Amino acid sequence: MAKGKVLVIGSNATRIELQGGGWAPTGQYLNETVVPAMALIEAGYDVVLATPDGTKPHIDELSDSAGHFGGDETALAQARAFWAENPAMNAVRTLHEVIADGLDGYAGLFFPGGHAPAVDLMQDAEVGTILRHFHERAKPTALLCHGPIAVAAAMPHAREFRAALVAGDAGKAAEWAKGWQYAGYRMTVFSASEEKIVEDNVLHARLYFYMPDALHIAGGEVVTGTIDFEPHVIVDRELITGQNPRSDHPIAKALVEALDRARATA
Repeated sequence: MAKGKVLVIGSNATRIELQGGGWAPTGQYLNETVVPAMALIEAGYDVVLATPDGTKPHIDELSDSAGHFGGDETALAQARAFWAENPAMNAVRTLHEVIADGLDGYAGLFFPGGHAPAVDLMQDAEVGTILRHFHERAKPTALLCHGPIAVAAAMPHAREFRAALVAGDAGKAAEWAKGWQYAGYRMTVFSASEEKIVEDNVLHARLYFYMPDALHIAGGEVVTGTIDFEPHVIVDRELITGQNPRSDHPIAKALVEALDRARATA
């Protein structure tokens, strides 16, 4: 019998807007999705994947590389096979269905990264409903790389908050963020210096806002690592955040440990 169920919330975004007009292709990162999911299953938890529209998330092509698996081609092949074939990765539910069926049966929550959550999940009302449920019950809530920006969805005016960020109006964004459940939490997210490397070498354009700035404006105590692309995970109460793709294994370990602790004290 499984120890419990963990809800994995994926994005349906396939592109992100850029300054000056235009869009860049985006999606979820393969390793950030499958490494934690595989670790959860290995630890005895069932995984349920859900997205806003119930379709399987798009994997960012840049993440389909052995470089994100320590250069291990075998690990990459295993990840591809898991994503393509594992039942948990293919029985995708809508967020609406998950909420309607009841959230009490879930022991924990996980959001993978890639730029995609900064497009749809951070302003999705149903994501907000789910986050508030887990926050109120102090259930382990883990988010990786760009994934931590999704916690903005818990605020009362998440859509307006994002619009203010895109408009470059930090003051207005801070006003819309009032009442945010995660204000004062220590957290990490893909850093501005890491983002600039991506902008210069991959996007060849600028994003409208950086993730640490957005979470800081909202009231988060954002702490990023001193060395770009080195693993960095922060745990504050029920919230577990990882900074970048290489934080995939450490955040998986931290989430499993938090779930096991919660189960032992239930």
